[in-house]
Amino acid sequence: MLAALLLVAQAPLPQVDCGMAETQAAMNRCAFQAYERADTDLNDVWSDVRRTMQDRDRRSDYDDGEPGSWPSLLAAQRAWIAYRDAHCRLASYDARGGSLQPLLRSTCMTRLTEARTAQLRSLLTNQVSGEPKTGNR
Repeated sequence: MLAALLLVAQAPLPQVDCGMAETQAAMNRCAFQAYERADTDLNDVWSDVRRTMQDRDRRSDYDDGEPGSWPSLLAAQRAWIAYRDAHCRLASYDARGGSLQPLLRSTCMTRLTEARTAQLRSLLTNQVSGEPKTGNR
C-alpha cells in the first residue's frame, strides 16, 4: 500500500492549458507557474546585480563608514523577500481557507516579483550618468 501511495505522489501533474483553465485548481496552478517564471527572471537579474555590486565594492576606495554596495543590496533583498511574503499572505486572506486563496497569493507574488525585477534591473544603470555600471555581463 505504501509503495502505491509513493507512486501516486511521484506521478507528474497533468498538463494544463493556462489560456483555457476552467477549474479553480487549474487556475491556481497556472497562477503559481506564472510566479515561478517571474521568480526565475528575478533570479537571472539578481545574478547580474550581485556580481556588479560585488565588483563595485572590490574597486571602491570609499571609507565613509557606510556599508558597501553588496551588503546594502543583500540587506534590501532580504527585507524585500520578507515584505513580499508577508504582504501576499495578507492579501490572500480575502479568500482565507478557500480554494481561491492560492490564486490570490500567487498573483500577488508574481506582481511584486516582476516589480522587484524591474527595480533590480535599474540598479545596473548609473543613477547619475545613465550609463551601464561596470561588472555587468
